[in-house]
Amino acid sequence: MKQETSMSKVLPVLFGFFIMGFVDVVGIATSYVKKDFGLTDTLSNLLPMMVFLWFFVLSVPTGLLMNKIGRKKTVVISMVITFLAMLIPLLVYKFSVILFAFALLGIGNTILQVSLNPLLTNVVRGDRLTSSLTWGQFIKAIASFLGPIIAGFAAASLGNWKMLFPIFALITLLSSLWLYFTPIHEEPVTGKTSSFWDCLKLLGDKSILLLFLGIFLVVGVDVGLNTTIPKFLMERCGIVLAQAGLGTSLYFAARTTGAFIGAILLAKLSPRKFFIVSMVIAIAAMACALFLSNLWTLLAMIFVLGFTVANVFSIVFSAALQKKPERANEISGLMIMGVSGGALFPWLMGAASDIYHSQGAAFAVLLCLLCYLLFLAFRLKKS
Repeated sequence: MKQETSMSKVLPVLFGFFIMGFVDVVGIATSYVKKDFGLTDTLSNLLPMMVFLWFFVLSVPTGLLMNKIGRKKTVVISMVITFLAMLIPLLVYKFSVILFAFALLGIGNTILQVSLNPLLTNVVRGDRLTSSLTWGQFIKAIASFLGPIIAGFAAASLGNWKMLFPIFALITLLSSLWLYFTPIHEEPVTGKTSSFWDCLKLLGDKSILLLFLGIFLVVGVDVGLNTTIPKFLMERCGIVLAQAGLGTSLYFAARTTGAFIGAILLAKLSPRKFFIVSMVIAIAAMACALFLSNLWTLLAMIFVLGFTVANVFSIVFSAALQKKPERANEISGLMIMGVSGGALFPWLMGAASDIYHSQGAAFAVLLCLLCYLLFLAFRLKKS
């Protein structure tokens, strides 16, 4: 196969990660919705819960669906659902309707994350999987980085932050068409079809269970930072939401930079060592942030956090896929079920901040999650 032909198949798959990044708009949206409807942290953090709850409910069924209709068709279906979700906030702006729209976004993103990661294995070699997944996370981080910037621009210049949705809808439509018309060969699934229970039994493997918990917690860290950074900066530094929202963009800029550098380094370095060093630095940065109140030093810590967590998802996900390559669809479903950590932990953080009347309490929750990830990094197989 010529390299040109190969890249013609890799590019539309990788661009799907850009659509995957649209889900992170829930972070800045939570702050705007809280302000617009006068909500508490606990109530406003129902928004990310509505998004990430579906990762727990639909991930394994989506893995089974891929066995029946194929990975590419499953990805295209997810993009259609995402496109529809982007249209709803433009029609009606009520809290209940916004919850429904973001629930639909969560459903589409669940299906997308379960199916897109293994689809990448159809167009890249196995020894390049970790690096390729990291390139995907880099592309996803670009979309995540642009979300708060577009929302801030729309609010300031267009009079409504929700004008970012038609832009995202158009990009989603173009991406789905590009992938739909790209021929990708998939080997049919042979043998006994797995059941839902067969997939869950994979968690009986201690290594798979630890990796599942790793995904569960790292997404909790990611979504928790995404939703809490603006509120944390407003509390500590006394700035307005439009300015504090740029803290989220800085976080995703750091993630974008980290994913780009990680994609290069992980092609040569041991993922285990890279993971360990990243988590040690992340824990130090989070601990420092708990005691800081200067805007610039806090922004520096936020950048360090984004940079260090950027590659954790791809490292853990790749390690899981390589445990049992013959069960890639089912393991992908299980790992993406762990993304439901993005539903639980921001809600717990909101409850903690309401109880202690401090966003620092929310950051303390994240510090505990980072400690587990460091433990997991030491448990990875040496390579």
